[in-house]
Amino acid sequence: MIDAYIRSASPSVGDRADGGSYIDINGDLLWHFQGGDPMGPPTVLLHGSFSSASSWGAQFGDFTDAGLRLFVPERSGHGHSPDCPGPYSFASMADQVIAYLENVVRGPANIVGWSDGGVIALMIAQRRPELVARIVTTGSYVNRHGLTVSALTDRLDESDEKVVACLRDCFLHDDGEHDGGESDVVFDKTVTMLRFEPEFESTDFAAVAAPTLVIAADCGIVRIEHSVDLAATLPNGRLAVLPGTHILPLESPHLFNPLVLTYLASDPPSSVEL
Repeated sequence: MIDAYIRSASPSVGDRADGGSYIDINGDLLWHFQGGDPMGPPTVLLHGSFSSASSWGAQFGDFTDAGLRLFVPERSGHGHSPDCPGPYSFASMADQVIAYLENVVRGPANIVGWSDGGVIALMIAQRRPELVARIVTTGSYVNRHGLTVSALTDRLDESDEKVVACLRDCFLHDDGEHDGGESDVVFDKTVTMLRFEPEFESTDFAAVAAPTLVIAADCGIVRIEHSVDLAATLPNGRLAVLPGTHILPLESPHLFNPLVLTYLASDPPSSVEL
């Protein structure tokens, strides 16, 4: 998902912006949105690369109306959150979300992850299962063999000028203001990470016991066979293939939202011997 990259004057912990607020997570300043039913099931929405909390715009209304308690953080360098020192990695992103779950959510939560966010959810369930209730992934791949040959990361590897220019124009957009080059640094760090990560095998997540719904788009950048393999490997995995592309949550919320809400509210699936 490509999203506008917005910067303002240097924020501080406690400052509010666009309905959310800034918090300190292990020394990193992050923006997050919190809303919905205060007594509802805690549900964390994790965006992907080149994106932010606003990528879940088509979910906020339905998810809050359904009684969920929503937590939507923006990771370092994305959306409203300033960049942090050093390169990006899936391990550091998982560490950041674990700290968020411990210090803000303070209990087990459903995690709905888009693209990178889905992989991070699986990593957290693997490392800290007590923090995860249920998982939903959409458009997620655990290694580059899971991508179609025309996938975005392949075109970045080939330095496709049109793709890179499009990403830079959208990702670096900042309402006419400049941020001293931070946006360029964030873009380059993100692309560098995606050239090498994620690099897991589906079997690396074979011990993830959290009930997990793997949502695949029939015309997405992730191979359906890859999603099938991941869902089959997870002990409590389920698979749904929907008509759409990598931007399925924004493209078809009328399909995506009811499916996710039904899954999060349903009883745990029973095992069936075939």
